[in-house]
Parts: sequence; structure tokens; C-alpha cells
Amino acid sequence: MEQEILKMDNITKVYPNGMVANKNVNFSIKNGEIHALMGENGAGKSTLMKVLFGLETPEEGEIYLKGEKVKIDSPTTAIKYGIGMVHQHFMLVPSLTVAENMVLGIEPRKKGFIDFEKAISITEEISKKYNLIVDPKAKVADLPVGIKQKVEILKALLRGAKILILDEPTAVLTPQETKELFIQLNTLKENGHTIIFISHKLKEIKEICDRITIMRSGRSVGVHNVKDVSEEDISKLMVGRDVILKIEKEKSVPKEASLKVKNLNYLDETGKQVLKDINFNVRKGEILGIAGVEGNGQRELIEIITGLKNYNNGEIYIENTDIKNLSIKQIRQLGTSHISEDRMIYGAAGDASIKDNMISDRFDSKSLNNKGLLNMGKIHSMVNSLVKDFKVKCDDSSDPVKMLSGGNIQKVVVAREFSSEPKFLIANQPTRGIDVGAIEFIHKKIVELRDNKTAVLLVSADLNEVMELSDSLMVMYGGEIVAYFEDSSKVTEEELGTYMLGIKKQSPEEIRRAINE
Repeated sequence: MEQEILKMDNITKVYPNGMVANKNVNFSIKNGEIHALMGENGAGKSTLMKVLFGLETPEEGEIYLKGEKVKIDSPTTAIKYGIGMVHQHFMLVPSLTVAENMVLGIEPRKKGFIDFEKAISITEEISKKYNLIVDPKAKVADLPVGIKQKVEILKALLRGAKILILDEPTAVLTPQETKELFIQLNTLKENGHTIIFISHKLKEIKEICDRITIMRSGRSVGVHNVKDVSEEDISKLMVGRDVILKIEKEKSVPKEASLKVKNLNYLDETGKQVLKDINFNVRKGEILGIAGVEGNGQRELIEIITGLKNYNNGEIYIENTDIKNLSIKQIRQLGTSHISEDRMIYGAAGDASIKDNMISDRFDSKSLNNKGLLNMGKIHSMVNSLVKDFKVKCDDSSDPVKMLSGGNIQKVVVAREFSSEPKFLIANQPTRGIDVGAIEFIHKKIVELRDNKTAVLLVSADLNEVMELSDSLMVMYGGEIVAYFEDSSKVTEEELGTYMLGIKKQSPEEIRRAINE
């Protein structure tokens, strides 16, 4: 490992609403290292990386590359300086091929037209060079998540990136895909590339990273050699207190089913069968987890249960009520709460205030609304209480929710859904992209609801979360339930990964027997 290749010196970033996201932050990386950047949501790490990649302009501070002061005012400039960023939500065009995505913006041309054969050739060459094998002719929409990530990394490398910013790169990967990614990252490191690794997964930080910079409240609070700090040390440095990393819960005592799904099938608008013969129950006092690589029917299943999609055939009962012809509101009135997969599409209204988002499911309730007149005093008191109880970092509940960090937006959603006293909770990626302190808090709240006899359906791409939090567990692959475990503690991450990748599959009899036990 060589000396410092990049230095960010006294970076200060203040947003128009007065929020100080970065305050005199110093950050540096060495050539040929994998450097972790960690911190609670709202700690300022995303803003710092946006400044480095030219997506944000700092009020103060300087950036030095190989000792030379540089001004990075756009992603194009960042790429020119050899800095690439792979976002958590991939920036690919699904309808185009891998090769077309690879050369987007730098298309090779022949007689004035795009040279598709050359694009394929370019993709094949760089794929072999970095041993990140992809099919240039495959349509991106048809690719599994792990391959899409390879394409994103290759896109950055093709444009000359020597410094790679990876934002939550393993968030949707199986253990096998994560292992493969780490092999590839170590190869890049050996070839002189430098990687900034943003993650909340402490085990992975310990496994792959050389050094770690920890941020808290918009400032850098220390740089450490990863080998010198434990997972508990990192958690405490991030949060400022001891964090319980192990989920503590008593064995569940399930009661009657709150959700019953029978012979559910779903065809999408193209006629493709997305869900096939889905059968399962979620019982009161139980957390049933769904594991699976994204794109295997989990999203459609949840959207159908919550009324966001209509289904072709089958039966769904919530609290013994057939929901076939019910509206979203009517389904919620049965006692259903929903933490959605995408907090900014279904979970929150970005331009609305924190307060309005928190009461959006109950503004017409008798307790808050008297003949069309809102009880603002009661609303204000309730919202302030939720902000305090759920530790939402904000200046004022009247601020637009979009001004919060991703993790704090998630806390707003969770506060609303948990405080509605649900009989049935759907938690879809409840802790995605949030820090260990917030994860600990949300996990405790989910277990509390379970202990109060709420039925919980948990969907998570984080295998550690879905295995530790769930009482029972099922795996989806190709729109089917391919495995069901009555006791989630009796399956390993590696075994679960084989079901998630379609390598193994239980027989229909095994699944039926496990569900009915």
C-alpha cells in the first residue's frame, strides 16, 4: 500500500435549509487500499461522497489528488480525474443490453451511427481484463442483481476510474455473490485501484477493508486500522454508546393466522408468470421472514397483499377478511401496517412535512379530526412524541421530509407504521441503508410488536437480519416458495444462499408439511 492518493481537507457543506451536513471534515485514502466509510444516518458520509463525486458543491474546503489541488464540480469532472461511483440503486437502463449500457455517453461510431459490434468488443475486452465476466448481448432487465453490479463496476473502470466509491455494494447480494465480489475487489486492489467502501455491515468491513473512517454528526471522529478495532468498537464509535449487535428475543408463541395466502398466482402485464402457487400463513405473535435475491417475486407478493396490485387467481385473507376487492385504505383498516421497500415511492411524500407524513394514515380519524377540522394541538403533540421516541434527527417537524437523511426518512415511516397499533405488519427492507444504532432500535420495536401478538411478515435482502429476526423463514426463487423452515435457527447462511440462487429446492411435500406444522 502506498502513500496518500486523495485528501479532502476541511470540507463544510451547508444545505439551503441551514442544515450542516459536513463540518470541517478531513478524509484521506491511500493508493491501493479498501477504505471503509461508516457512520449513523445523517452523519454526513453520503454528502461527503457526493462532494467528492461532484454532485454537491462545498461551502468550504479543498480536495487534493496526488498532492495537487483539484476542483470537482460535476460527475464528468470526477470521472476525468479517475473517480468513479457505483450507486446503491443501479444507474442502468433496463431495456438496453449490457454493451449498450457500458458505452452510454461514449458510444463508438461508424459512419455516423453507433457501432454496436465495437461496443460488444469493448465490453468483452474490459470484462476479461478485470475478470468480471458479463454477457455483452444480454438485456439488463433480465440480469440477476450480482451481474448488474458487475456491469456498474465495469462502466466505471471503462471510464478510467482508479478510485471507486461503492455505496452499500452488498445490500442485495447472496453470501455467494458477496464472496465473489470480495475476490474481485481484492483483485482490483492488487492492481492498484483504491476503493471507498460504504456499508453498515460490520462483518464485511472487518473482512474486506484495510482502514476505516468513522463519521458522527457531520464530522470525522477518527481513522483506524480495521484489524485494530472490533465490531463492538466500531458500533460504539459510530453511535457514541454501546450497541447490542445480537437480536435478543424469546421464542415465539404463535396464535391464529392473521394473514392467509392460498394458491396465489400472478401474471404481469406482459403475460409472464411472476408468482406461482403461493401458499403460506403469518400467525399472530410470529415473525415470518422471506429471503430471496431481489426480483424473484417478493415485491409483487407484497404489492398484492397491500392492495397495490391486483392478482389473477388465488385467495388472500387478512383477519379472516377476503381482500380481493378491497382498496388500499380498506386493507389498512383491517389493522395492516406496511413499511414499503422504497421509502420515497410508497413510504413517504418528499415535499410534504415530517408532520404530514406521520399522520397521513390517520388524519381523518376521530381522535384527530372533528367534522373536517383537524386538532392541530393534538397532532403537534403526537408528532413531537413520535419524533422523540423514534429518534428522528430534524430541526422542526414542519420541515419537508426530503431534507432528512435516508435513515431518518425511514424512521419517519417506521414511526407512523408502528404507532398505528397494527394487527399485521409488513416490514419490507425495514433497515436498508441505515446505521447500526437505528437498526438496533427498529429490530427491538419489531420484536416488541411480535410479543404483543402482532403478526409480522419480514422481507429483507440482509441475510443476517432475516435469519436472526425471523421465527420462521421461507425462500423465494423464480416466483415460487422453494424452501420453508419452521425454525429459522436451523438453517445456515450458506445453505440459505443455495436456495436463493436456485441451486437447491425443497419438494412441495416438504414445504407443505413445514407450513402446516
